[in-house]
Formats: sequence, C-alpha cells, structure tokens
Amino acid sequence: MRNAAASSARSKVLALACVSLLAVGCASRPANPEDPLEGYNRAMFSFNEQVDRAVLKPVAQGYDTVTPTPLRIAIGNVFSNIGDVWIGANNLLQGKPQEALSDGMRVLVNTFFGFAGILDIASEMGFTKHDEDFGQTLGTWGVGEGAYVVLPFFGPRTVRDSAGLALDLYADPVTGISDVPVRNSLTGLRVIDTRARLLGTERTVDEGTLDKYAYIRDFYLQQRRYKVNDGNPANMYEDFDAEDGAAALGRGTDAAAHSAVERLELVAVGNVGATPAALAAAPRNRDTE
Repeated sequence: MRNAAASSARSKVLALACVSLLAVGCASRPANPEDPLEGYNRAMFSFNEQVDRAVLKPVAQGYDTVTPTPLRIAIGNVFSNIGDVWIGANNLLQGKPQEALSDGMRVLVNTFFGFAGILDIASEMGFTKHDEDFGQTLGTWGVGEGAYVVLPFFGPRTVRDSAGLALDLYADPVTGISDVPVRNSLTGLRVIDTRARLLGTERTVDEGTLDKYAYIRDFYLQQRRYKVNDGNPANMYEDFDAEDGAAALGRGTDAAAHSAVERLELVAVGNVGATPAALAAAPRNRDTE
C-alpha cells in the first residue's frame, strides 16, 4: 500500500511539474515586437467582427438586395469623387505634384462632366485613381509607424495611422456638414455602400487561415509599408519583399485579406467610420458569391 501511495504521489508531482513547465513555457513566449498590445487587440478584433456580423453585414446585404446595380455604382462614384479631394491634398503634402494634379483633374472632370461624380469619366480618360491618407503622409515625412493597434469600430491601425486618422476625419467634406441628420445619413450610406461591395470576400480568409487575427495584422502592416513607400520599400523594411507586396495587393488570399482589412475598417456606429481615403479607394465593382 505504501509503495502504491508513494507511486501515486510521485505521478501527481510529475504531472504537476509538467503542467507548470508548460505554463512557464507559454508565459515566457516572446511577444511580437510589432504587437505589444496583442491581448487587447485580439479582444477588440473579436468585438469589431461581432459588430460587423450583427449589424453592418446584414444591413449591407439588405442594401445590396434592394438597390439596383447602376444606382450602387453611381453612389460609390460620388463618394469616390469626394474622397479624391483629400487624396490629392495628401499627394501634394507627400511631394508628388504630378499625382496631385491627376487627382485634381479627376475631381474637375467627374464633377463637371460626370454629373457631380455619378459617372467616373476621369478613369476612362486615363487619370489614375490613387489611395492616399494622412497616415501615409506622416510615413513619407519619416514618422515611425509605432505599435499595431485595433481601434473600436475603426479596426486595424498603427499608432501613426491612428494619429493620421484624426486629420483624415477632420478633412472629410462629409463630416464637415453642419446639418447633423444629413451628415450622419451620408456617412451611414457611404459605409453601407462600401461594405456591400465587400460582400463575398470573407470566405477565403475565414477558411484559408488558422489565425485570422494574426493574418490580417501581418497583412495590414505589410500593406501599409508598401503604400507608404509607393511600392519601393525603404531600408527600414528590408525584410519586406516588394514582389510579395504587389502580390498582397492583388492576388489570391491576400486580395481577400485586403478586403477583410477594409471591412474591419468599415464597422461603424453613427458618425464613426472608415477614413475618406479608404472609402474612396474601395473597388467600384465586386464579385458576388
């Protein structure tokens, strides 16, 4: 009996030691230096996803069902035209006058000949659509990106992009409308219209990744670095591959991740939503499931 009791005690001690070693091993796992707030970020990521599933996605699906395609395209084009004003300003602040001139021409052409932006005539004339915001401008000026952070309703950001977001929203012509009902109605319409164009993009990411949070985080950081450097990564991002960046912006699962990042940026309540640039640069057409 004593031997059996001693053997049982040793087994329990050994099991406890194994569990303790495992816990210590997990606790001592080095944190991602780009994501020191990972615990908070994962919780906020989950919250934003739940808000999207419960509120934004169902509303977008209803909007997509009842709104004729030509009208959806026209609405998207109008908001895209509005966004080109701030995009052009950021290109100018980044020292890219040629791109800024192109953005200005887009606004003039689409406003006067495209019936206030309903028609995107400028693209047909060869004036390229750009995607710039003040976060990218800060990066161009040499401001470090800081830690990765997931904001409530606004989704993936860095500290630098969070600072840029404040000016993006301040400069947005829609948020500058003094009539609160009109401002909120236009903001809601813009967010819902853009979310509707992203329907059908979640499945690839949801089914193709084991850790959706980490995948979108890594993609977001890669995407932002690629955009800040206009496809020519600086030495500070020497482990970032330009070809991978190009692929990330246009092919396969990474293209779906790009849409997922936009979707997480679109979760909105009231007058809270994605940046004007992100909304303006969202695709005018989408593939349905």
